[in-house]
Amino acid sequence: MSRRSKSHLDAIDGILLYDKEIGLSSNRALQQVKRLLNARKAGHTGSLDPLASGLLPICFGEATKLSQYLLDSDKRYLTTFKLGETTTTGDGEGEVVDKTPVNVTLQQLKQGIARFTGIIEQIPPMYSALKKDGQPLYKLARQGIEVERKPRSVEIFELNLISFDGESVELDVHCSKGFYIRSLAVDLGEELGCGAHVTKLRRTAVGKFLIEDSIGMEDLSAMNNLEQHEQLLPLDAGIGAMQAVSLSDDASYYFFQGQEVRTADDAEEGLVRVYLENGDFIGIGVALSGHRIKPKRLLNTNADNH
Repeated sequence: MSRRSKSHLDAIDGILLYDKEIGLSSNRALQQVKRLLNARKAGHTGSLDPLASGLLPICFGEATKLSQYLLDSDKRYLTTFKLGETTTTGDGEGEVVDKTPVNVTLQQLKQGIARFTGIIEQIPPMYSALKKDGQPLYKLARQGIEVERKPRSVEIFELNLISFDGESVELDVHCSKGFYIRSLAVDLGEELGCGAHVTKLRRTAVGKFLIEDSIGMEDLSAMNNLEQHEQLLPLDAGIGAMQAVSLSDDASYYFFQGQEVRTADDAEEGLVRVYLENGDFIGIGVALSGHRIKPKRLLNTNADNH
């Protein structure tokens, strides 16, 4: 099949809550969905390893301008660690480099888990998309090269033990952005003195988005074009936690020119969602003192053609 020219692709705007399957990279999943919806422009919001499944919000069209705010959201995972085995990658895709007998009681496990709740320092794994001198760490790792990684402050809001059979540990993890579940497995394994690695990983939430509201490739493929587009959430769906303000038609004109304007709404200083009086969402602004708003990220909508 010949690839469609860009002029035949659809200008779709919105956010799709996609349930990525195991075995695909996030980029591969993105390209499949983009092709299925015949979309002109798309981007995902935070990579999931091929080993992992679960929630991958995909932004289409103008929503890609807001993807950074989803990247900054907290995440939730359901994961399983295997105790007693350490691997090169921290997950089941790597080679086993050490085996240790597991003599961990439930009480010891609970005590070990408790030490990781709250703000912790975490060293990112070598097998990650972080870059060193422009080169992704995982590419260096595949060449047998290991570089020093600085610890980063991350936070675990909740760490709940789901099950433990003496060897496999199932956890529900609610964590901040930039958190690596594989690093948690390695660190917990060291804490327990037996090593550990990730065998299962499923992302169940990104910010306010939940896996229950997502759709997988099988169901998406069975839909017609209209039904597929009906799965898209509005552009402002991912930033509902921000304050909202509205602008008059006159103020919005100057706002679209990049100028600071005034709003009748009260807003604390910081990022705000900006709407026209008719309810059209037009972008993100920064609220200043004295009811003033300056543009931060404007959307190319029909609203700016008035």
